[in-house]
Amino acid sequence: MPRDFFVFLLLIFSATSPAQTVIYTTSRYPVVNPQPGVPVQILEDVSQLEQVLFPTLSQNPQQAEQQARLRMQQPDWRTQEARLTRAYQALLDAYTLGIEKVPAVVFDERDVVYGTSDVALAQKKRDAWRESQR
Repeated sequence: MPRDFFVFLLLIFSATSPAQTVIYTTSRYPVVNPQPGVPVQILEDVSQLEQVLFPTLSQNPQQAEQQARLRMQQPDWRTQEARLTRAYQALLDAYTLGIEKVPAVVFDERDVVYGTSDVALAQKKRDAWRESQR
């Protein structure tokens, strides 16, 4: 009986869970008509972020380690570390989904519409494409 109950719950939650839409873009392409609840992944140049965090590390490994440890003791370190982590995660997500360029709107981790960050416009383009495939 418990197994049937869990299967039932799984069916209910999968049927009622909303479709996930995510916008992938950069600072060059701002989001047009942002919609509540639609996450925006800003893809940043992680090498530039790393350069800001660690501008001139020594060629000597021991000195470089010391310099990095000192940097990580700065008051803004947690904020900068979180930003770098988010930047890497966004790039990883985009890579995993096969995003080839930005801006892009991704529907259900499956359908990608390139060239816009406007979800409503992307939806219209996706619907038009689907209609043409019938």
